[in-house]
Amino acid sequence: MNRRKFLQGISTAIIVLNSKSVFATDLSAFETKKPVLRFAIASDIHFGQPKTAYQEMLDTALSHIKSVHGQDPFEFCVFNGDLVHDDISHIPTLKSTFDQLPFRYFVTQGNHDMATKEEWETGWQSPLNFEHVIGNNVLLFATTSNKQGKYLPPDLDWLSKKFEEHKNAKHILLFIHIPPIKWTTNGIDSPAFQELIKKQKNVKAVFHGHEHDQDGIKWKDNIPYIFDSHVGGNWGTAYRGYRIVELYKNGTMLTYIMNPTEKINVAEI
Repeated sequence: MNRRKFLQGISTAIIVLNSKSVFATDLSAFETKKPVLRFAIASDIHFGQPKTAYQEMLDTALSHIKSVHGQDPFEFCVFNGDLVHDDISHIPTLKSTFDQLPFRYFVTQGNHDMATKEEWETGWQSPLNFEHVIGNNVLLFATTSNKQGKYLPPDLDWLSKKFEEHKNAKHILLFIHIPPIKWTTNGIDSPAFQELIKKQKNVKAVFHGHEHDQDGIKWKDNIPYIFDSHVGGNWGTAYRGYRIVELYKNGTMLTYIMNPTEKINVAEI
């Protein structure tokens, strides 16, 4: 399948411009455009959760992600929290599975990833808070929990430092599991986070997991907060999905959910 046919398979798009969302059905303008970044993001795998088909659900998602990558390659994939379910002894198995993916991946800690800083870094060979720079675009990844599974805002001192370091970057993408705005039942309210981020002129988007029943986009201070359904677990949207994101040179961002057999909730930002 080529890119044109792939995009033609999207039934409905949401054009998101200047903090407004408009439904659209014609994505032909993107058929010949090459994004500067193309990646997948999946969250809430809950590997090891009792009384769920967690292995089957993960296999289904990864098989589809790899298939799409074969048609139109991803630069990387983000697994945005709640990778395991309360038992970090599953991390080696999950890491071994991710290590076989044909692209780079990044992980963030969610509230069910109940690990200390040392346990997380040993298990995943990745810091809790870190950055990755691709050209003039900066990816920031931060924890929103701890060993006890407490709901926390990201480390604001660390974020402030990174925002200052990258104030001249074209775009910053922030990946954190728990939303620090109380939009939903399981979100938290962090006015300090909200004050910090609204001052940043180059934050392109914030990506969340955590809320299994959320697969859309919410806006605050002209910044989109983007959710991606869930891969595993025992509650949430009727389907188990992941998100694809494409960032273009002119700053346009096209994003859509895969279910993983259909593309839905598509947005241009």
